[in-house]
Amino acid sequence: MAKLILSLDGSVIREVPLDKERVTIGRKPYNDIQIENLAVSGEHACIVTILHDSFLEDLGSTNGTLVNGSPIKKHILQNNDVIDIGKYRLKYVGDAPVAGQTPADDFAKTMILRTPAAAKAAAEPKVVVNSQSGVTLPMAAAVALAAPALAAAKPAEPQPLAAIQILNGPSAGKELELTKNLTTLGRPGVQVAVITRRPQGYFITHVEGANFPMVNGKTLDVQAHPLKDHDVIELTGVKMEFFVKSK
Repeated sequence: MAKLILSLDGSVIREVPLDKERVTIGRKPYNDIQIENLAVSGEHACIVTILHDSFLEDLGSTNGTLVNGSPIKKHILQNNDVIDIGKYRLKYVGDAPVAGQTPADDFAKTMILRTPAAAKAAAEPKVVVNSQSGVTLPMAAAVALAAPALAAAKPAEPQPLAAIQILNGPSAGKELELTKNLTTLGRPGVQVAVITRRPQGYFITHVEGANFPMVNGKTLDVQAHPLKDHDVIELTGVKMEFFVKSK
């Protein structure tokens, strides 16, 4: 499981496992990681984790968020990335790579593929950091994840393998088999969506960006949308056809 290692002036304060879908960081008390320091905005940043992928977003903070010394607005976290918020430092430690996993095909340099692990839905207690005393205080907090429940009346048959084929642009004609439980598509900081492979079928869900993906010319909403054979997905100006391959 991925985690954050929170430190100040080289001294480790706390390790925070990323076992929730969304973790917020800021000065106000309702944040999951509260840092009581004037350099930290009330709602400074958040990290959204979907299986093995963690996305860091600055929430319009006054003093900004740095990753490895560079200011960011949105960033897909990589193992050992160092996040600076005010005087505090959070080191991102990702999951160990899965044996045999290869980097994503660089399909117009916009796709990121990861081998997923089972996601936990348990809420993590908040962490309060007091910059004057350097003491961390765990606080009990109930967190409800807004995730759609999956019907489980009886075990479903394994889904046939599906794929997507690029229809336009320099990568037109390229095909990607959807062999993973989670495939991340898009351009970080612009528009990102995920296709999940479930017992009930394949679903596409919007992750980040002001514009939502389109399927067959219709703009999606925040809910997971089931994909059907020959659906046409449009994302960051790239059109791709979803199709089911023979078993």
